[in-house]
Amino acid sequence: MLRALAVDDERPTLEELVYLLNADPRIGTAEGASDATEALRRINRALESGPDGPDAIDVVFLDIQMPGLDGLDLARLLTGFARPPLVVFVTAHEDFAVQAFDLDAVDYVLKPVRRERLAEAVRRAVEQRGTAAATSAAARIPVHEPDPDHIPVELGGVTRFVPVDDITHVEARGDYARLHTDRGSHLVRIPLSTLEERWRARGFVRIHRRHLVALRHIGELRLDAGTVSVLVGTEELQVSRRHARELRDLLMRRP
Repeated sequence: MLRALAVDDERPTLEELVYLLNADPRIGTAEGASDATEALRRINRALESGPDGPDAIDVVFLDIQMPGLDGLDLARLLTGFARPPLVVFVTAHEDFAVQAFDLDAVDYVLKPVRRERLAEAVRRAVEQRGTAAATSAAARIPVHEPDPDHIPVELGGVTRFVPVDDITHVEARGDYARLHTDRGSHLVRIPLSTLEERWRARGFVRIHRRHLVALRHIGELRLDAGTVSVLVGTEELQVSRRHARELRDLLMRRP
């Protein structure tokens, strides 16, 4: 069972997060800290206690935007520790996701926090902790096959299901990918290589190490001084040399 520390400068949010964590059967104890400085003192005490000590902490659920030392700063400090706790970011802002996963975060949960989304973050933390008890707890969580026609995205604590056919192109963002549609974009925690494999049969093709494009949404193929690009909606995307010939062949055979 995990020992958790929640960190948030907004008291109602902190109390709700601690309540939800304590209600999860995979959490042994959960306590709160109202800022990063208080959290750092608590984590130092945990490290002095040792991994099996009474003050040990396995995972920190960490807000990002806080006065003084913010959540990203604290996470950077933790990377210098010999045996740091796991970190799950809990924030109202999706813009820091790439930085968060560069710091080896277990998960990135958007506020307002929903019980089932927090439970998924706990599952990931349990799985990464790698104990026999954690493996047993994770195995009890049902796993569902993804809907091939839609992809779930989170925005402001609400999960929406975006039709795959509406996605014009996908941009790599570290462990994340940004899905572009005519109505906006969405950040999901899925590597571009995974989406490439999953959506190859649906007409998506890799044109660059950073871009995956739906063939049906390509309006123009442009050649200029030896460089190749495609027009997707109003956006022009560069095609790498290694992908240029395959893309031309696919477009020529397109119905």
